[in-house]
Amino acid sequence: MKKILIPILVAFGLASCQLDETIYSSIYTEAFYKTAADAEKGLIAAYDPFADMYSGPAGTLIADFSDDQTYPRGVVGRNTLTLFTYDINYTTQKSNSRLNEAPQQIWTSGYDGIEKANWIIAKVPAATMDETRKKQIIGEAYYLRAFYLWMLTKNFGDVVIKTTPSYLQADAILGKSPKADVYKQIYADLDLAFAAGLPSYPAVDKGRPSKEVVNALYAKAALYNEEWQKALEKAQAVITSGKYSLMPDVRNVYKYDQEDAARIENMWAYEVDPVLPGRSHQLTGLCGPPASAGPEYGKTTFGSMFAYQSFYNSFNPADKRRLLLDTTYVDKNGKTIPQRSITPITTEGVLIKKYQDPVSTIGLIPNIPIFRLADMYLIAAEAEARLNGATPLAYGYINTVRKRAGLPDLQTGLSKDALVDAVIQERAWEFFAEGDRWYDLTRTGKFLTVIPKAVNSVYPVRNVTAKNKYFPIPQDELNANPKLEQNPDWK
Repeated sequence: MKKILIPILVAFGLASCQLDETIYSSIYTEAFYKTAADAEKGLIAAYDPFADMYSGPAGTLIADFSDDQTYPRGVVGRNTLTLFTYDINYTTQKSNSRLNEAPQQIWTSGYDGIEKANWIIAKVPAATMDETRKKQIIGEAYYLRAFYLWMLTKNFGDVVIKTTPSYLQADAILGKSPKADVYKQIYADLDLAFAAGLPSYPAVDKGRPSKEVVNALYAKAALYNEEWQKALEKAQAVITSGKYSLMPDVRNVYKYDQEDAARIENMWAYEVDPVLPGRSHQLTGLCGPPASAGPEYGKTTFGSMFAYQSFYNSFNPADKRRLLLDTTYVDKNGKTIPQRSITPITTEGVLIKKYQDPVSTIGLIPNIPIFRLADMYLIAAEAEARLNGATPLAYGYINTVRKRAGLPDLQTGLSKDALVDAVIQERAWEFFAEGDRWYDLTRTGKFLTVIPKAVNSVYPVRNVTAKNKYFPIPQDELNANPKLEQNPDWK
């Protein structure tokens, strides 16, 4: 991710401890944001929590370890999300050795990012610098604030809306707002981000949102909030912009040596740079087979994340996306290793090939997609179907994605509900291991019926309940903020 590296500013977050001390952070901040260089550094700092969120990578694993597609090796601490055995104490640092894979990382990073974006929005307007660039920096800050808030509400439901920086410690002590108001704030921020004159692809710098990416987040947020017309309009705006297109071969979206070319579809991603002081992620190591693996998957893989056999079996054998999964691999001696030997935990472990890195000794190269053009087609298909039924337009959007996958057009004559279900299933095949599926299940309520069926010999029973739609607010946050209340189902 270009120049999105390390924290620059000391800022209050909603995870701050209550200490009987004088806080001086705002004194430093008051003296900052005077020049163009200050503004650019402040923006880099606002991206750093995004990297914290995805380097763990909590941004994907929290969802992927909960869904019906992928699962972790069944070790204590990593199986808690899959078994739904977490409680309000699970997310605290003292009780969880894998904090960067826990919901608390979303909360901590989200409000850290919001705080840093708030300082930019409050202070950069007075900076002495080029006015066009100033406007763009503020626009990116609005986009980031909207993105962090969206990540928070889809994981925790009603959350705190914070739109001003913390000049005093008391400014960080706020109560939650209803989810409907959270989405109103997201939309307002995205409207301001879009008006800021952000460049379109390909002029936009790597790792930064283009004008079209603002609409992509808008479309997906509206989909989650069940505002179908808004979701359709924003997704269509991206599709018709002509700035992005689907790659002919879906496998190239993820190849380490196709990173630049893949941006024609991969609109916004967590773009890694494992060279210090850059950023990385763990997915290459997690998704590859054990250490005896050959160069196909990576040089530092250890076999801790797999796809369910049932998910693999759900693909049409002609579906090219199934090539991003495998039941064998070739080891360093050129020997084909069969599925029964891939992992010691099950004879049905299916390998995930979206994050392969056969070159780096670090094993952290492939980007993590966040918004892809394929997502816009499927958002448009679902929103159109929910608004107007199984129209030719809705069919056209989903069939665009299916055609790239090598599949025939979806059969006509489906009911409205059947087409919506078909779109959600298409999303499952398209976006597996990208931190997406769990939220499709929770936003539609399907998680209660789907998850109990996604089992194997490692996880023969998965006792999901209604309260698992949202994660509990971390106990550390409740202790630090007396105005913060636990989610009702977790009290």
